Amino acid sequence: MSDAETKKKGSGWLNVAVDYGPLVVFLAAYKYFSPEETDAIAEVAAVIKGTLAFMVAAVIALTVSKWRLGKVSPMLSFSTALIVGFGALTIFFGDPVFVQLKPTIIYSVFGVALLVGFWRGKALLKILLEAAFEGLSDEGWLKLSRNWGVFFLALATLNEGLRAYLDFEGWLWAKFWVFMPLSFLFTFTQIPMLMKQGLDVGQEDEVIKNEPPTG
Repeated sequence: MSDAETKKKGSGWLNVAVDYGPLVVFLAAYKYFSPEETDAIAEVAAVIKGTLAFMVAAVIALTVSKWRLGKVSPMLSFSTALIVGFGALTIFFGDPVFVQLKPTIIYSVFGVALLVGFWRGKALLKILLEAAFEGLSDEGWLKLSRNWGVFFLALATLNEGLRAYLDFEGWLWAKFWVFMPLSFLFTFTQIPMLMKQGLDVGQEDEVIKNEPPTG
């Protein structure tokens, strides 16, 4: 394998780490500070400390992306801005609802944007990801944008449902055991369509590594 191929492969997995790393930090910090027995004040304190760690990790991830990859995608920039903004509201008001609303807003904004772009004949996903899948036709990018748009809106609905019926810890675990698996599974289901639209053989890994951030 050439140096260029090695670097490209490493960059792909770095994208995954940048997208999901802050969420891992969030869960780890929350679990570390979470009280063993029911204590409302201690629970709120754990949420605040976890949120603060989440904010710091998100900014670090953004910095690493710029340093190692030489770029920061619009989707990652927007996601980080919301993490910091809604994280600050969570800390100020001592209410986890703000950080829980962040995914709903991200999914809704990107879902609507991608679908509007599709209806206007523009594949916004290619612009938002700043990615290029070799051989993929313009029609393929349009279909991928449409499909991710619908999927994002489905995730927004799911997040609101889980937020309403689960406690904070249950919702946080759902980010790992529901949202992440669903996102990877959905990405895999797109590969056959992309292959029909001209995606070069061997580019499947790039599709997986460059999936839109859903953390």
